[in-house]
Order: sequence, then C-alpha cells, then structure tokens
Amino acid sequence: MLIKQLSIELENRLGNLSRITGVLSRHGISMSAFSIFTTAEGGVLRIIVPHPMLAVDILGNHNYKVVVDDVVCLKLKDVSGSLNTALKVLSDNGVSLDYAYAFTAPDNKAVAVLHCDDVNTAVNVLRTYRMELMTAEDVV
Repeated sequence: MLIKQLSIELENRLGNLSRITGVLSRHGISMSAFSIFTTAEGGVLRIIVPHPMLAVDILGNHNYKVVVDDVVCLKLKDVSGSLNTALKVLSDNGVSLDYAYAFTAPDNKAVAVLHCDDVNTAVNVLRTYRMELMTAEDVV
C-alpha cells in the first residue's frame, strides 16, 4: 500500500522543469502524478512514476538530486467531505500530514497523495476505517 515518490530539487531557472520532463520522456518514463513547490530560491518536483528506481538512476545520471519517499495514495469517494473525513481520521489517530496533492485515477476518481510523519500507521488507520488505498500497480 506504500507507493514510492521521487522528490527532485529544482533550481529556479527558466526551462529547468522541461529539462527534467524531457529526460524522463526520452527514457520512456511517464509521470502518473506530480506536484511542484517553488520559492524564489528553487523548489521541489514530486513525482510518481511506474519504475521509480529506474527514474532515480536516470535522473542521477543527469546530475539531479533525487530523494525517494513512501507515500499513501487514498482513493476518494465522489462525495462532499470525503477528504475531510480521511484527514480527521488520521489526525484523531495521531498521524500528522506533512503535505498532500491529488491526481485523477484511471477510473476518473480523485486520489489524494499523502505524505505523513508515519506512513505505516497512516495505512493501518485508513484500513481500519475501510478507506480505499491504492497499490503501486493501481497508480501507474
């Protein structure tokens, strides 16, 4: 239930993002999900890809610093408040959310990518409350 996410440091330079996506594209690696956080000094590109360790090697060979983290991908019901319910369950059970972003699954349902202080506990809590978690095969 844990999914590998790659975080790549970005310099705040024109065209830097397209260089990274170009490297991945030339090697046949598609991004299933991505998020970008930037500041005046630089930023971080977070991606989920089908073959994370291959992508790490390729990006490393192009001098990009990559960090691999485990995240939880939670498929959300298409009803108002479903994200709030999940976040409250995590909070009520002592799981702190570091950051989140979302993407659309192949079945057109929303998926929340959650990076928590303790992803294993997050998985156990969400399973206990019968929330639908995605596997790596579901995501990519």
